[in-house]
Amino acid sequence: MFDNLRTNLRAALKKVVGASDINEELIDSLCKDVQRALLQSDVNVKLVVTITKNLKDRALNEQPPKGLPRRDHIITILYGELSKLLGYTGETIKNIEKSGEIAADTLPLRPGGQNIILMLGIQGSGKTTVTSKLARWLTKSGYRTGVIGADTWRPGALTQLKMNCSRIDVEVYGEETNKDAVGIVSAGINHFLPENLDVILIDTAGRHKDETGLLEEMRAMYAVAKPDLVLLVIDGTIGQQAYNQSKAFHDAAPVGGIVITKLDGTAKGGGVIAASAATGAKVMFIGTGERIDDLEQFSPTRFVGRLLGMGDIKAILDMAKGLELQGDENQAKRLLSGKMTIEDFYSQMENVGKMGFRNVIDNLPGLSGMVKEDHLDAIQGKLEKWRVIIQSMTRNEKMNPEVVNDSRRKRIARGSGLTEHDVKDLIKQYQNSKSMMKQAKGRQMQGMLRRLGLG
Repeated sequence: MFDNLRTNLRAALKKVVGASDINEELIDSLCKDVQRALLQSDVNVKLVVTITKNLKDRALNEQPPKGLPRRDHIITILYGELSKLLGYTGETIKNIEKSGEIAADTLPLRPGGQNIILMLGIQGSGKTTVTSKLARWLTKSGYRTGVIGADTWRPGALTQLKMNCSRIDVEVYGEETNKDAVGIVSAGINHFLPENLDVILIDTAGRHKDETGLLEEMRAMYAVAKPDLVLLVIDGTIGQQAYNQSKAFHDAAPVGGIVITKLDGTAKGGGVIAASAATGAKVMFIGTGERIDDLEQFSPTRFVGRLLGMGDIKAILDMAKGLELQGDENQAKRLLSGKMTIEDFYSQMENVGKMGFRNVIDNLPGLSGMVKEDHLDAIQGKLEKWRVIIQSMTRNEKMNPEVVNDSRRKRIARGSGLTEHDVKDLIKQYQNSKSMMKQAKGRQMQGMLRRLGLG
């Protein structure tokens, strides 16, 4: 999914990146390319016109921040405008454009009380499955959770819900023979009241959005449940239909968040943007597979950053924060320029290891897929050996590992109580990492330095 949108947007940006002069003609060309890319991805025409108008006006009239080249500023404008279409507005967009830093959205849950979440969506959107997945996500996050099965329309819906939730030890309240969905919701809330739960999820019926009975049922259910949050489940394959579908549900029960399902290769992706625009709500989760654990929080920086070929800016910033690079300007510049010392290398590996090697490397522009899983596991197991070896090295050897010859390697091995092979392995890993960082150097990494205030 989104492959065509990603390819077309990156092609549009290449014109800006490679241009010798940023002028109105170039900006007009960029806007037309962006329009074409979004329309081909089934994004609503009105939304496309809005984003490209804003892009042109801002690109022509805004002055870039001090030290930021005009072409980079245009990219951050496009980055922010795309994020707006995903429901991120106001101060959050300013934060995106300043640093790229904005976390995946968390559910707005009240501490110390029962939070009721109403799940909406048409039949076939995957709502019952998402309800089970969300129950799983909540329990893994430490929330005591119960589920009410109020889909009285689809045969087998309650059975499916109970089967899925039984695997994760989450209780489901439902009444097999009762067709009064609103009554079931009321009884379910009363049932769970003494159990002091943190969250109650309500699975509802799904029919066609234009069916009066469904929307009236949603309004009545909203009035009875008084939910803290309404989540709309949208099938990612439906394209522009998502706009009208989302608006219809939003009018019946104000939508506070969106869950996108079925993100497979046949989906154009415009539905994601259309659903956000119609409700003003943020995409909070995406379904990534069939298993009950295949639900992940949606990150606008990851989504938009990858569309534009900028990597996961949030991951880069999180890594930098985790390594406390902001507190050591020299180490930051050495690390990102490929001129790191062996102590920089060890510090990097130790701290990134705490965050998860795979998670970080997969999100670094230029490094994704370059390191095998078993290699990462081996590195993690070798960290203690490397620490002892580095402690046995002289200052010159730490700064310039290239000077370590046979005699030095023997001395370091004796001093650390390890083998010469272990010493060679450390230096080899250091050199490989240094080489990869050099490959990732350039426009993207320099952009990250600027965002960190180090460039």
